[in-house]
Amino acid sequence: MTPTPNARRPLKSRDTRWANALTAILVRHRVSPNLISLSSVVFAALGAAAMLVLPAVSLPMMRAGLLVGAAACVQLRLLCNLLDGMVAVEGGLGSRSGEVWNDLPDRIADPLFLISAGYATGLHYGPELGWAAGLLAVFTAYVRLLGGAAGLTQRFTGPMAKPHRMAMLTVSLLLAAALTSWNWDAVVLAVGLILVIIGTLWTVTRRTAAIVGELEAR
Repeated sequence: MTPTPNARRPLKSRDTRWANALTAILVRHRVSPNLISLSSVVFAALGAAAMLVLPAVSLPMMRAGLLVGAAACVQLRLLCNLLDGMVAVEGGLGSRSGEVWNDLPDRIADPLFLISAGYATGLHYGPELGWAAGLLAVFTAYVRLLGGAAGLTQRFTGPMAKPHRMAMLTVSLLLAAALTSWNWDAVVLAVGLILVIIGTLWTVTRRTAAIVGELEAR
């Protein structure tokens, strides 16, 4: 990927030693940033699979293992999101089609994680929560890109932008894993999804208002 300056999410982790060391290794081996972007979907699929089989598993230890595994996949997906840009921009390996590879995998990974989390609850209203969170995640990105299409700087503001959604999901998965023995995992996941939905609605409203306000002020 080769993101344009106004389409790159500001991340403090780009300045860390470990991120720069990993980037240097990937650049040295000429790993394509587009391949790294695509890998994020693979981790999302693995995390989704772990969550989807959860309702069929009864042993608390196995349930906890699946939840922790799904949480790890969330973080590995975010790692791919960090490294693809660094390899492309700082490493100079970007391609002309990079914008597609940068954005499209995210539109797949977000719903995979969030919708699967809804089914993982095993609650009768769980799928609805998952689908609502997943669709809103895509809509949030649409509003951001809409601002860019209108000639404005793309807004990555929260309170429930992608990193915040994935942080909430990770915390929910780990907390659910810790509470499987008490059968609180389903409730924890459901509450996490509700918070994602509320925060994402706020984010969509905030971004839309900012875009409209900036366009009207021209």
